[in-house]
Amino acid sequence: MKVSNHLRNFSNAYDVLDRTFNNTYNGIAIVNLDGNWLKVNESVCDIFGYTRWELFNMDTHNIVYAQDLGVHEKKYEQLIDGTIDKYRVKQRYFHKDGSILWILIYVSLVYFKEGRAHMIWQFTDITNRQRNQDKLKLMLSVAEEQNERLKSFANIVTHNLRSHSGNLSLLTEFLEEDVSSLKSNENFQLLNNAISNLQETVDHLTQVAKIREIEDSKMEHLNLYDFAEKATYNIIALAQNAEAVIYNEIEEDLCVKGKAAYLDSIILNFLTNAIKYRAEGRNPIIELSSYVEADFVVLKIKDNGLGIDLKKFGDTVFQMYKTFHHNEDAIGIGLFITKNHIESLGGRVEIVSEVGVGTEFSVYLKKAS
Repeated sequence: MKVSNHLRNFSNAYDVLDRTFNNTYNGIAIVNLDGNWLKVNESVCDIFGYTRWELFNMDTHNIVYAQDLGVHEKKYEQLIDGTIDKYRVKQRYFHKDGSILWILIYVSLVYFKEGRAHMIWQFTDITNRQRNQDKLKLMLSVAEEQNERLKSFANIVTHNLRSHSGNLSLLTEFLEEDVSSLKSNENFQLLNNAISNLQETVDHLTQVAKIREIEDSKMEHLNLYDFAEKATYNIIALAQNAEAVIYNEIEEDLCVKGKAAYLDSIILNFLTNAIKYRAEGRNPIIELSSYVEADFVVLKIKDNGLGIDLKKFGDTVFQMYKTFHHNEDAIGIGLFITKNHIESLGGRVEIVSEVGVGTEFSVYLKKAS
């Protein structure tokens, strides 16, 4: 009676395993060490388009893409030697209809009766995923190529514009020397102003064209507190004239990855803007602070100035030639260049502002380890 129950339990367990084998979503096959199919489930047939009997009459190499025949070799030897107990490879196969499939295969070694070794292969069809990855790689390649073309175009344009505007400026100088009456000519003065504006625009475009994304390996470890102190010292006359108070509360041992010229420019621009756009009736107060968030050091620059109406200008704060106050010196280039400097260092910048209250910029810079 006990033997009968044992046999019945074994039979039930075998039936459960067999149903699991045959009905699992992923393809599962038992393959001998020579690459012959011994047992396959229905999912394997669905993936490759062959019936079980068709698969049994061919070895796995019959439907493998020729260039992928050797992808198992090294890991297979390690599996047989016992160095590893399983491995994973990505391999291309031919579907019965001739199309190419990308298959992710998990391979493990099992021993059945009499100690004979076999392999269990688990198949996952990743064709769509691979095609999407290939499309993405192609798009990135095209984007990189176009980016390089744009960089070359920008360099050529700024170089040529600089040459032409310089020539125009020299010509007007020569004309002014030859024809003294031109000095009082209104149209000639308008021409001079237009040429001056053109040269200024070319200078701005040249600065923008020079900004490049910097690789991690080419960045320096820079002490953020020291750079803030240096920037504060450099604008001390401007700050005193505006009766501004600058608090540097950055942690003294905090370092970021960057380029010295870029970090100088970033901090200086935020400080000078905070003084330039100060509110009437109160002394400017500028607070510099910092904290660490994940892989970034966040530099905060807070002022009590005019503030910016973000509902009205939020989408254009960092765009070129955008100004938000009636300041005669404002040309709308500083924040644009500063944002590009920050992003070229792998960071980002955020803004919180309220009209009549002040502005707070949060600059995310890569933390130096």
